[in-house]
Amino acid sequence: MKLNKPKHNLFRNGGYAVEGFIDIVKNETSFKWQLLMLFVMGITAWNLPISFAHASILFLSLFIPILAEVINSAIERVVDLVTNDYHILAKQAKDVGATIVLLSLIVTSLIWASVLAVAFKLV
Repeated sequence: MKLNKPKHNLFRNGGYAVEGFIDIVKNETSFKWQLLMLFVMGITAWNLPISFAHASILFLSLFIPILAEVINSAIERVVDLVTNDYHILAKQAKDVGATIVLLSLIVTSLIWASVLAVAFKLV
C-alpha cells in the first residue's frame, strides 16, 4: 500500500503552509475574526503603559486562539472529507474542535487579566 506522502523539502513545505494560510483566510470567517482580534489587541498590548515583558506576553498569548482556530478548521475539513451526512461522531468531532477554540479564548482572557493585574499592581 503506497502512502500519500510525496517527498518534501523545506521550500515545498513552506509553500504548502502558505497555501494553507491563504485558503483558511479565504474560506474561514472565524479565522478572519481571530486575525482581527490579533491585530486590534496586539496594537492595544504594545500601546499600554506596561513593560516590554508584559506587552510581549499579552501579544504572544493572542496566537493561542489563532492556533486553535487552525486546528478546528483542520478537524472540520477532515470530517467533511469523510462524510457530508449527519453522523453523531462527526458532530462530536466538530464540537470538540469548537471547544478547543472556546478554551483558547478563555485561557487568553485569563492571561490578559493576570498580566494586566500584575502590570498595574492590582494584586
